[in-house]
Amino acid sequence: MDSSLGAIALGFLFGLQHATDADHVVAVASIVSRTGRFASGALVGVFWGIGHTLTIAVAGTAIVLFNVTVTPRVGLSMELAVAFMLMALGVARIVRLIRDHEETPLPRRHGHDGPGFWLVLRTLGPAQAARSTLTGLVHGLAGSAAVALLVLSTVRSPFAAVAYLLVFGLGTIAGMTVITALLSVPFAARLPALSRFRRALALGTGLLSLGLGLYLAVHIGFVDGLLLGR
Repeated sequence: MDSSLGAIALGFLFGLQHATDADHVVAVASIVSRTGRFASGALVGVFWGIGHTLTIAVAGTAIVLFNVTVTPRVGLSMELAVAFMLMALGVARIVRLIRDHEETPLPRRHGHDGPGFWLVLRTLGPAQAARSTLTGLVHGLAGSAAVALLVLSTVRSPFAAVAYLLVFGLGTIAGMTVITALLSVPFAARLPALSRFRRALALGTGLLSLGLGLYLAVHIGFVDGLLLGR
């Protein structure tokens, strides 16, 4: 029991570390660059973490409790979906910059703002919240098999394994919230001198997302052999 509790607690640390994976950070960076507030940037990480935790918990539980098998081909297909998603995020960011259409922060309102969830959703914006959650869902689906296998090698009890997955998810939410909050700082600063720098940085996030997506797609499709039928 003590070893299981220790492993579950360790899951939170693993979740924090998992949030720093390169493809995760690059994906959320392209989304954060569309925001104009520190709070909005932090909420990108929250919604990404919710989406990621949802698929990790559902898919991971199916693997742990029901012995669902994820074949290498299915696993690579999920990874390829992440690559395509990165490319889509990068292209969308670059196109928006070319059109010179930047998101502006939502106006501040005073008085009664309604339930807390709707206030949070309005702070970030429905489109950004949906984009962040969907990105987390895809990332979680691609990584669920590896996380579940790690759980199986660490925790023997099925119920402790499910608890591990949930704690792992909380760790990813916490870690990604900190990351996106830090990434939002240059975009939230209202200094005129930073205007050109913000645009260059936003373009960089788009190009980086596109480039990493292309690299992963080529590697998964041809080096790992998914598109060659190997």
